[in-house]
Amino acid sequence: MSFSGYLEHLPIVDIIQLVYTTRKSGTLSIQSQKGQNNVVFSDGYFVSANHMNNSIRIGQILIEKNYITHTILDQALLEQKNAGAARKPLIATLIEKGNINREDAYKGLEALIEMTIVEVLTWTSGTFTLDVNKTDVCDEYRYFPETLQQKILINSQEILMDAVRIYDEKMHDGTLADIFFSPEQPDVNETPSPGYETVTADLLGLDGLDTLPTKIPDVFNGLKDDDLSAEHHRVISEVLGNLPQTGQDQLCSLLTRISSQASTGGRLSSPGIMSPAIIVFSHDPFIKHAIATICRSKNYIIFTTDDDVTLDLFIEQSFTRDLLPLLIIDDPTCMGCDFSENMVLALLQEKRNRYPRISILQMSTSQSEQSFPSQVLNEGGEAVFQRPVPGESAETFVAHMTVFLQAFNSVLDKSFVQPDRQAAHRLKESIAVLRKLKEPPEVAHELLQFTASLFERALILVARTTELTAEKGIGVISEKAAGPTGPLMFKIPLGHGSLFDSVIEKRRLHYGICSDMTLKYHLYSVIPAPRNSKILILPLLFSGTVIALIYADFGQTSPSPVQIEHLEILAEFAGLVLDYSLYRKKFEQLTHAH
Repeated sequence: MSFSGYLEHLPIVDIIQLVYTTRKSGTLSIQSQKGQNNVVFSDGYFVSANHMNNSIRIGQILIEKNYITHTILDQALLEQKNAGAARKPLIATLIEKGNINREDAYKGLEALIEMTIVEVLTWTSGTFTLDVNKTDVCDEYRYFPETLQQKILINSQEILMDAVRIYDEKMHDGTLADIFFSPEQPDVNETPSPGYETVTADLLGLDGLDTLPTKIPDVFNGLKDDDLSAEHHRVISEVLGNLPQTGQDQLCSLLTRISSQASTGGRLSSPGIMSPAIIVFSHDPFIKHAIATICRSKNYIIFTTDDDVTLDLFIEQSFTRDLLPLLIIDDPTCMGCDFSENMVLALLQEKRNRYPRISILQMSTSQSEQSFPSQVLNEGGEAVFQRPVPGESAETFVAHMTVFLQAFNSVLDKSFVQPDRQAAHRLKESIAVLRKLKEPPEVAHELLQFTASLFERALILVARTTELTAEKGIGVISEKAAGPTGPLMFKIPLGHGSLFDSVIEKRRLHYGICSDMTLKYHLYSVIPAPRNSKILILPLLFSGTVIALIYADFGQTSPSPVQIEHLEILAEFAGLVLDYSLYRKKFEQLTHAH
């Protein structure tokens, strides 16, 4: 079993805590543009680490801690060199020669692990993968004689706490580079190489210490990749190596094209839109990589796992961070011999019962029984999506996979967005914006923005005694995506018993079918009449008086469900904001007068 993701979405601090709390065993590989570090866990505890910088070795640490001398290290390195194929790790060589006791050796190894963790804690971008089937330890841990039978189990939480403490202390006293190595000490390496540089904070990645996040960041940044095509080619050749080269090249080109279309903003930067969190439950490495590629191109958060415990953690974290989780469950035939259709259905039902607001997409192959898709829908899955069959011929598989990825790319944008949660989120954001406003024009503009998120067209009509004056609009004289445009400045007369007069008199919104002649002759003569006559007229009150109306309709599209109560709440709150602003100004005037 394994899980993977991106450091932008789940910082290394949280990954280590996840491994610790779930008592996982395996190798955690963390890769960034700086390189790759590996950390080995046993039941959630550190047992090994492999620093990306080969010059950061146990010998240097042991000298720094005064456990051995330079002379002893040189002798041990020479003995290693002369041993040839029988070469043993340095720590084992030192112990066998009696140059170090097992307690000091343990402390040295612990320092090496801590140094590796200190390095990866500063990484803010990259990928992580936990492979529970891989528990190889690095060279210094591979061999222990009888005098060192103590099991290496280092508490993950304590290492994290120590790292943060070290960061804080060293950053404030300006000695960050001296965490493990004194600046006056010469460089020591098991396999010295010409031109070796002095170990510095910058070299170790510790120069970014003051920016270390102590919690999951609120904003996710897009992953930076220098060579997307090379990465796709590597995954395809490893996983689908049995495909002809032409088929591999076709899939690589498709994924590279998707990657190159990466969104510059995406939903993560769109106001009022909740970002989806895509969680893929599958054993298929290519499917996981392909879906991750699509999600990254849209700036969507993406996690992949084949572990049910980790699956729950990802779902719960998504809800905690106010994301919209979409769970994608692979076909039972692609989940390994331990999975059956009944097990997948039970998993789907359990997640639906436990997380009622989650969206679930089930992937299915043509090898599945015909009853399986209908059972999925009965158990709460929103949709069943046909995926290619791994056992297909090479030519057919490539063609079907291409269609699948293109279709999935489109479906991801158009489905699995829960309107009620999105609307509630927009309302919450608009209320937060209104709290900071004071003047009627800016309050009316925020009300316009919110209304336009529910309708295709919206405009502000400033109310005067005998007429309405059109101010700014959205989707009225330009595309909706262009935002507010204007001022429009056309006039609509009042005092003739129109629907506008009724809304102003009653100070209540109107939402429904309307055939008012005032709209026909004075509004739709300036802007095109909507395809459907269902409209909204929303009053904005200031000290009990209507100062503006928000008009909205669906333009040339069909009407869609609108939660009118949200508009009523926001309009009332907007009026209270204006009243409060007025009372505050009067109070300040009285205060200054005295």
